[in-house]
Amino acid sequence: MSTFLGVDGGGTKTRFLLIDDAGRILAAHTAGPAYYLQTGLDPLRDMLTRGLRATLEQGGVPEPDLTCAFVGLPAYGEDRAVQPALDAAPASALPTGHYRCGNDMVCGWAGALAGEDGINIVAGTGSIAYGEFQGRNARAGGWGELFSDEASAYWLAREGLALFSRMSDGRAARGPLHQLVRAHFGLQEDLDLCAAVYGPPALSRSQLAALSRLVAEAAEAGDTAAAALFSRAISEMMELIDAVRRQLQVPDDLRLPVSCSGGMFELAQRVLAPLGAALSDPARKYAFRPAALPPHAGAALYAARIAGQPLAPSSRERLAAGLRRMEAGDAQP
Repeated sequence: MSTFLGVDGGGTKTRFLLIDDAGRILAAHTAGPAYYLQTGLDPLRDMLTRGLRATLEQGGVPEPDLTCAFVGLPAYGEDRAVQPALDAAPASALPTGHYRCGNDMVCGWAGALAGEDGINIVAGTGSIAYGEFQGRNARAGGWGELFSDEASAYWLAREGLALFSRMSDGRAARGPLHQLVRAHFGLQEDLDLCAAVYGPPALSRSQLAALSRLVAEAAEAGDTAAAALFSRAISEMMELIDAVRRQLQVPDDLRLPVSCSGGMFELAQRVLAPLGAALSDPARKYAFRPAALPPHAGAALYAARIAGQPLAPSSRERLAAGLRRMEAGDAQP
């Protein structure tokens, strides 16, 4: 029996999944963030070591017997000086030569499209679009929260706070967002928001991204300016998808599969449905597909692919069924 371990590292949490070549789930584990720019390299190594060992122990698979693992990490590949340290981060818990690290965008793509040609857009704490076509691969976005990560939860929260500031000083009409932000932080004066965000202590990346729910609440309460931020988010997502398509040199007349993953798409009416509608425009030549599998399952599928043992369709179906049972609370790995 071959075994494959997938790790989907995120800005808020990291998910581990151990499966066999028949698609059976042997173990699952969840740990903290894997964004080394936020946590530091030593905490990242510690988190991965504990998580990997816990997952293998739960699944009853000794480290030397693991066939292959894929570890997806945020910001991987974006700083060549740090690359060796990231590649070595799982080494304390995994056998040498039996794992590969990569950007977590690959986990989202491999899961959403089950490893088939197409584009996946990730929008969670951060955002990025990644695709593969006829052996080529490409990405767009994902340059970090300071000047990129368009349409992510961090971006939406940042734009929402900017809108609050404009509402406060009269540059924009006050809508429900203004009072929602005041209530959330318990502000006595609007300018107290600066101390609440900048600190000390300053809000972390994930804490700031969580404020995106205030923008969603405001939009649902009829705040037209907050709702407009969601329209901008859909436009940003389409630009990312189109940019990846151009890089992949996909023929203009080919209807390319596109899927999505990440917490932003839990906002079905504000994000998922409008993106699906935009992709369904006949002129754009896309075929919108619901994600086949979540990113941590995609990481496990990619590990099997790296090992030269891609899962058969029946095994992928068994994996999907097992994940559904786990989500429903009907089964434990």
